[in-house]
Amino acid sequence: MNDQRPLTAVVTGASRGIGHAIARRFLAEGWRVITCARAEMPAACRSDPNWVHHVVTDLADPASTDAFIAAANAWLGDAPLNALVNNAGVSPKTPYKERLGVLNGPIDGWKEVFELNFFAPLRLARGFARALHKGKGSIVNITSIAGHYVHPFAGSAYSTSKAALSGLTREMAVELAQLGVRVNAVAPGEIRTEMISAEYEALVPRIPLERMGTPEDVAGTVFRLCGPDFDYVTGSEIFVTGGQHLY
Repeated sequence: MNDQRPLTAVVTGASRGIGHAIARRFLAEGWRVITCARAEMPAACRSDPNWVHHVVTDLADPASTDAFIAAANAWLGDAPLNALVNNAGVSPKTPYKERLGVLNGPIDGWKEVFELNFFAPLRLARGFARALHKGKGSIVNITSIAGHYVHPFAGSAYSTSKAALSGLTREMAVELAQLGVRVNAVAPGEIRTEMISAEYEALVPRIPLERMGTPEDVAGTVFRLCGPDFDYVTGSEIFVTGGQHLY
């Protein structure tokens, strides 16, 4: 950059799992990182001077989302934003531990899923559009293999919200191109995190690379999408599935 300021990324849902790995990857590459999550960051991460700002935020609550946007923009001031990673998401179960499907679970549960998985990325894109324009930045939405195929364990509310986010990615790419902002998506498959249950092991035989992915597999793809090697890539969705999406 001409002003020699460090590049800055906003990463949501960064307190654990994929989001945490994404934030760590940007830090390792020398970026400054602003994060939000429902939980505080681990103490070890707060000691990194480039992890400049973390706000405990419930992105399923529009008021909380707006407060995070205001806090992050206040911290940025006149500095540009170079990347926004919309990672935060939820795949809830019913009170009976069933997947939230078409015929079971409350409709209000669907609304909560869509508020976090779909509307929060839209609110964040709007809220950071000016700073992203200034940085000629990049947005990466974390979608899912479940947004493209019927998944045995992901609920219908989750799957359709991720399918909607895939569609939103394409629409964002066209509209934000006018601001010089690229928008892409990364669709993970089976990623081994603390939220993965034992039942997911049954899916490994359907993965050509014969293993679950790691959060770092996703983080590397996200980081590269935000870099200069992908300056002519927008409106794309990259499957990080070990080839599972080919079946």
